[in-house]
Amino acid sequence: MTMLSDKDRIFTNIYGRFDSGLKGAMRRGSYSTTKDILAQGQDWVIEQVKASGLRGRGGAGFPTGLKWSFMPKEVGVRPHYLVVNADESEPGTCKDRDIMRHEPHQLIEGCLIASFAMRAHACYIYVRGEFIREREALQAAIDEAYDAGFLGKNNKFGWDFDLYVHHGAGAYICGEETALLESLEGKKGMPRLKPPFPANTGLYGCPTTVNNVESIAVVPEILRRGADWFAGLGKKNNTGTKLFCVSGHVNRPCNVEEEMGVPLRELIDRHCGGVRGGWDNLLAVIPGGSSVPCLPASACDDLTMDFDTLRDLKTGLGTAAVIVMDKSTDIVRAIARISYFYKHESCGQCTPCREGTGWMWRVLERMARGQAEKREIDMLFDVTKQVEGHTICALGDAAAWPVQGLIKNFRYEIERRIDDYTARSTQAPVAAVAAE
Repeated sequence: MTMLSDKDRIFTNIYGRFDSGLKGAMRRGSYSTTKDILAQGQDWVIEQVKASGLRGRGGAGFPTGLKWSFMPKEVGVRPHYLVVNADESEPGTCKDRDIMRHEPHQLIEGCLIASFAMRAHACYIYVRGEFIREREALQAAIDEAYDAGFLGKNNKFGWDFDLYVHHGAGAYICGEETALLESLEGKKGMPRLKPPFPANTGLYGCPTTVNNVESIAVVPEILRRGADWFAGLGKKNNTGTKLFCVSGHVNRPCNVEEEMGVPLRELIDRHCGGVRGGWDNLLAVIPGGSSVPCLPASACDDLTMDFDTLRDLKTGLGTAAVIVMDKSTDIVRAIARISYFYKHESCGQCTPCREGTGWMWRVLERMARGQAEKREIDMLFDVTKQVEGHTICALGDAAAWPVQGLIKNFRYEIERRIDDYTARSTQAPVAAVAAE
């Protein structure tokens, strides 16, 4: 597979090398055909997004055009809303923040077009609490768009549209779409039971679609170049380009746009200068943000980065946040640290998550020291299965999957630590007796 050519890049200023303001964005093509796109009508926009094969870039990979089509075709007494999820809190993920910093007008134009397609006259962008500079850059770009007559009532594109930025307070759980809606309404960020789904009863009880920043930001370019262009990139059912965030033990961590289905080794070698110490020094990779199971080095040689390939390997592409770990990594302690994160971020609404996340973390902490029994490994795996799939939202799954990946792929390491600790413990009393 060849590298993505520059002519096919959607995010041409992701590194902030050029002007991120309105003039710079317009020189790169933003807003150039917005009026023509809206003139094609709502149904055309949705059908084009469907035909492009675009799947949600927030982690779940649900077809974006299909999601938009769930919104009611007619607007009744309840207004329609678009909500953009910019609560990028998944450890390892840093793509949306660069879009907001360096490509804000891509997102703004996408919000306008997507809102038009779903017959919404207002959109809210929910920004992660820790993203101060990103929110400021985004708000400055929105102000520019209003001043240019691109937003607001009677704007130049003919669709009355208001765009608001809402700043969160740093809660990971608000990345879950219904918890995000609760927070937007001024309530505690706790997930709602579904059904009803947001497309029927969302923000303020009105039809709402919640989309990730990247999912919305790529839409204008897809519609400008055509659905066939986007569908021609990547692999079948995994089309287009994707922003990959590569961190950890690589020589040059980076955020890079590549085709879906790019081989992992090519991604790391070409864009990141390779694994620290060489490819043979690779221990494991978390392919899609901290919530997905890790893969051992043996599974990474011919691995392609797309939704379906990783699903078949019992992991996931998630947000495409690739965390690389070399052989210096204490893998058990690394997963224990991730486990602590999910324990800390659980909203506590569901008993399996509230109790299970803390229990899993405490057991993993003991296992990292070797202070456990081997029978507890299966017990821990059994508890992950009792948490997974038994909670209102997917945070329970996100807490269980890293632990499952550890046990499945690195059980031998847990057992080795238990053996070493047991050997040291038995030797200590013998040494003490000999000293007497």
